[in-house]
Amino acid sequence: MSTRPELADRPSAVIRPFTGTDWEQVWPIVRDVVRAGDTYTYDTTMSETDARAVWVEQPPGLTVVATEGSPERIAGTAKMGANRGGPGAHVATASFMVAAGSRGRGVGAALCRFVIDWARAQGFAGIQFNAVAESNVAAVTVYRRLGFEIIGTVPRAFEHPGLGRVGLHVMYLEL
Repeated sequence: MSTRPELADRPSAVIRPFTGTDWEQVWPIVRDVVRAGDTYTYDTTMSETDARAVWVEQPPGLTVVATEGSPERIAGTAKMGANRGGPGAHVATASFMVAAGSRGRGVGAALCRFVIDWARAQGFAGIQFNAVAESNVAAVTVYRRLGFEIIGTVPRAFEHPGLGRVGLHVMYLEL
């Protein structure tokens, strides 16, 4: 995700719903982000089958891809849906992953804006991110610029591979 607003405001990506044939390009993005172990609480040895089951949302949730160029190349992906069921179903959540070669060009910010618009259109009251590593400064910067607030931090809840235990932010945007 870009920390430079002048780039984040001019993404070149087109965002569209995920299709089954997209997995061939989405899996390397998910695999690389998960294996790095520095932003997500997923098991770094997660299999492709498990990753697909976690990442590809079923309706009424949605998974999307951000594409660039011709031929179409997937630069990033997001998944979104209700944060919880039952009495918590009025709050959305989302997750984002951007290909290493596409970071810093506004793809993540464009995906986040898409999620905000989607959540509003679906009638959600807000969006909650449950576990944003405080060391993921680029993502935290984008989320805050788009209106999310850090409403709490669980101290030392994330085992970063290089920094040791860092906090996990809970972030929220009221819609």
